[in-house]
Amino acid sequence: MRKRLKVGFWELIARIVLKNRLAILGVIILITIFLGLQWKNIQFSFTEANLLPDDNNVNKEYNAFLDKFGEEGNLIVVGVKDNTFFTPKAFAAWNKLMADFKSNKEVDLVVSVSDLKKLQKNDSIQSFELVPFVDQNKISSPAYLKSIQKDLFTNMPFYEGLLFNKKSGSIRSAIYLDKKIVNTAHRKDYIVNTFIPKINAFEKETGIDLRVSGMPYIRTLNAMSILSEISLFIGASLLLTSLIFFFFFRSYRATLIAIVIVVIGVMWTFGLLGLFHYQITVLTALVPTLVIVIGIPNCIFLTNKYQQEYSAHGNKAKALQRVITKVGTATLMTNLTTAAGFATFIITSSQLLKEFGIISSLSIISLFFLCLIVIPIYYSYQPVPKQKHLEHLNRNYTRVFINWIEKTVKYNRRYVYIVSIFLFLVSIIGAFKIKTSGSLIEDMPKNTSFFKDILFFEKEFEGIMPLEITVDTKRKKGVMVMSTLRKMDEFQETIEEIPELSKPISILNLVKYSKQAYYNGNPEFYKLPTSQEKTFILSYAKNATKNSKNNLMKSYVDSTGQVARITTFMRDIGTGNMANIEDKLWAKANKVFPKDRYNVVMTGKALVFEKGTQYLLDNLVSSLLFAVLLISLLMVFMFRSFKMVVVSLIPNLLPLVITAGLMGYFGIPLKPSTILVFSIAFGLSVDDTIHFLAQYRQELAHNNWKIKKSVFATIKESGISMFYTSVVLFAGFSVFMLSDFGGTVALGGLIAITLAFGMLSNLMLLPCLVLTLNKSLANKQEFIEPKIDILNNPNEVDDEKLI
Repeated sequence: MRKRLKVGFWELIARIVLKNRLAILGVIILITIFLGLQWKNIQFSFTEANLLPDDNNVNKEYNAFLDKFGEEGNLIVVGVKDNTFFTPKAFAAWNKLMADFKSNKEVDLVVSVSDLKKLQKNDSIQSFELVPFVDQNKISSPAYLKSIQKDLFTNMPFYEGLLFNKKSGSIRSAIYLDKKIVNTAHRKDYIVNTFIPKINAFEKETGIDLRVSGMPYIRTLNAMSILSEISLFIGASLLLTSLIFFFFFRSYRATLIAIVIVVIGVMWTFGLLGLFHYQITVLTALVPTLVIVIGIPNCIFLTNKYQQEYSAHGNKAKALQRVITKVGTATLMTNLTTAAGFATFIITSSQLLKEFGIISSLSIISLFFLCLIVIPIYYSYQPVPKQKHLEHLNRNYTRVFINWIEKTVKYNRRYVYIVSIFLFLVSIIGAFKIKTSGSLIEDMPKNTSFFKDILFFEKEFEGIMPLEITVDTKRKKGVMVMSTLRKMDEFQETIEEIPELSKPISILNLVKYSKQAYYNGNPEFYKLPTSQEKTFILSYAKNATKNSKNNLMKSYVDSTGQVARITTFMRDIGTGNMANIEDKLWAKANKVFPKDRYNVVMTGKALVFEKGTQYLLDNLVSSLLFAVLLISLLMVFMFRSFKMVVVSLIPNLLPLVITAGLMGYFGIPLKPSTILVFSIAFGLSVDDTIHFLAQYRQELAHNNWKIKKSVFATIKESGISMFYTSVVLFAGFSVFMLSDFGGTVALGGLIAITLAFGMLSNLMLLPCLVLTLNKSLANKQEFIEPKIDILNNPNEVDDEKLI
């Protein structure tokens, strides 16, 4: 009993693992089966990423808008710019295409030139009638089609900006999907299996290139791109990291078990998503690849330690035990710090980031235990390493690299400081050049046809991203009061003056069109009625629309007539320009609509996304500081030294500053994807610091507290593993650069660069700092760890009976 009490924590873990190998493997298999059964609960997100907290005022306003007017993102637009459109063959095919869409139960309304309705006065019933704009009996006549083209562009200002561009001659149709399917899997099925095949058939029949866009269409194809990239990332990262692993160790057995471990880790990640009923989003889609990229370095450290120990004394049992006892704490801490980098997103109020943080951190911790348990068990059943498997420990290129690091630290410490300070100052200047971007489409795959279609609609129709403005008159039927309509007209004139916004759509358009129709369709009368005209013109309009099911304007006034909706579409303009537009609109709104009589709200998907980006920016510093604090506390627990925490933070903050500088110099903006870089990279970069300092602490005790000897012994001992893992991490995150999504490319590239600088900083700057501050950092009391001993334990069991 007394002997057992003397055994350290990790020695106890080693005994439990190696004495109960089959039972533990059985538990792992059961957990894998259980989590595999949870895959049936995995769902894909059918909406855009909402970065704002649920209780944020912008979210509340947007949800209130949806409650009143329904889903705003249900519009698909089909556009065409072709001189042959108004010819019998093309127009007949267009007619058929629109009729097919109209017959689909998933479609609520189709507004197209082919079945366009125009208002016509009927004095006998004091109402406007909706009569066909196109006589279907005459569409075989080229002359007739030319005449309706002229009539459309000249006499139908109500539809300008909605169905046609008068200047360029481009035409489009507006297809409104059933709002009930917009945020469901049914939307994807309809667009992929019905909508797109019909578009392709039209193009094949006529040779006319159609342009398709709108939020339901973009969401569907964007989501399909994300799904396709999940398998690409998993496959590419597994292949690349496995090849690097094999290159380092030249062992099929070692490579095989590393692959098995990370594959199980990926299965567990998907299982956790299903267990918590989380949806696969643009962020959680990255986690399986992160598990592979982070898991392989764990396998490298443990495998390398096993081979180093066996090479040193030739005792397999002792080597397996020391895999756990000598690097247990260090590996645990490195995984905790990595998990902490992701866990910082849990403290945000954004559900999207919370889910990403929870799944990532749980996956990383689970992976640590998998590696720590499975690798010793696996090697306990395998033959001892052959000499060829140990040759990498003294391979020429690694020895040259480590010798160069050692010489630099020993003889050129001053230059290390000069270069570090220079890089810091230059990077600070670059960091101040960073701009922000709240673009909803910037990170979408730019080589896809749907992205090119977005650019088409931006050019021809001023964008497809909806910006919604509601005007609450604070009284029933207050919208149709002439004073309100005049104020809305003045406000809409301001919208039309802003080049980044499209021509607005509201009940005002119908009122103006009613006057035009009253005056026999004369486009010069497309304007608000005068006070004298108001009574009889508006009564005609009300009679015309009260029983109309397919009324385009039915969604622009609420059921009580109290709240009016103004919709405009915006170009992809980013955060800075969006703020300027908001200022202009609010300045006009506050001037036109007195707050005591009106309540004006601006909302819409584009605005919510822009505010979400700003929310992330506002929380960037706080989340990064939280990561630093959390990781610092872990290091205080490990080293019992505040001075060591300060020394360890400097080499890890410098790479972050360098990355920020590069972003500024190369024009890479801060956006949802790149904001994540700093917390993630910091958590990963600190891993090297922990491995270095943990080894340094062991070397101090082994070398009788001689600082220089211990530092250079640490470089030799841990340098190879740090180099190996950094190469794997660099290559692993570089896999994300295969993505078609700009944000994913930036995320992978920036983290890879940060980790490369982090490796050099931890191998060069960190030992230089330790040597420079050696007097204050050589205190034995600060390095003695009373609770969890990772030094050689005198009670360590060397008996082969252990395994």
